[in-house]
Amino acid sequence: MHADLALDYFQARSLDAQEQLLKRTVTDYEKALELTQNRFHGGVATILDVEQAQTQLETTRALAIDVGVLRAQYEHAVAVLIGKPPADFTLTPMPLSAVPPSVPVGLPSELLQRRPDIAAAERRVASANAQIGVAKAAYYPSLSLGATGGFESGAITTLLSGPSILWSAGPSALMTVFDVGRRRALNQQAQAAYDQVVANYRQTTLTGFQQVEDNVAALRILEQEAQVQANATAAAQRALQTSTTRYQGGVATYLEVITSQNAALSNEVTSVNLLGRRMASTVLLIEALGGGWDASQLPTNLSAKDQNAVPPGR
Repeated sequence: MHADLALDYFQARSLDAQEQLLKRTVTDYEKALELTQNRFHGGVATILDVEQAQTQLETTRALAIDVGVLRAQYEHAVAVLIGKPPADFTLTPMPLSAVPPSVPVGLPSELLQRRPDIAAAERRVASANAQIGVAKAAYYPSLSLGATGGFESGAITTLLSGPSILWSAGPSALMTVFDVGRRRALNQQAQAAYDQVVANYRQTTLTGFQQVEDNVAALRILEQEAQVQANATAAAQRALQTSTTRYQGGVATYLEVITSQNAALSNEVTSVNLLGRRMASTVLLIEALGGGWDASQLPTNLSAKDQNAVPPGR
């Protein structure tokens, strides 16, 4: 639930940043439209330039409004997760700007033992192993001093040998034959159940390792992508400035300006979304590790029973 809350929160903040970007772009496009209209009235620009500038402006305005739909959904999701009615909760807009925290190297795998799914699977292994012990203990003869002399055993395997030998087996021997079969089947059932929970435990643990590796890789790759995208965004802004200057000087059409505007806006939106994806991957990594990467939170006084819950060789 904490991870879901963090994901919804950062998604809302990422949309706040995207909305801020679009509103700033709308302001720039309004200035571009005013410039184009002045050039049209001066006989330098054509009516087509004006219509193109108007179209670019209104399209961006629509995008800025549309962001509010998804942003409201994340705001409502946050309200539900903190136990408040969506109608009574407001998440004040605050664009996402902070970068994700750096992940230290050499994280101990013991961090994953705090995960509820892995901890529960490990306890099921210990329980199944204990059930094997109970099933095998049923073979141990229950001895009592009988009236006929000697010790009477409830298991056929010890009934006619060793200290449990009787002077006469009698009709009880037939009953113990079937009893041994039942107990052997119970032991096999317990062993099979143990093998199953061990396989489930192994799969749960491997899935946990996969989730950690997936998000560590995602953070590393997205960080590299963000650096390259920052260069692309800066280049797109320089291209837009050049196109605008060329248009003002009468050596370029407004179509060139629009192309540069679209490229600049697209790259800026991608940069904003990349930051949101990096924050989401950080949250998912924290969740996969069972609550973060602080090794000091690990227990240091594990009992021998906890350390040996799974027998060697299993």
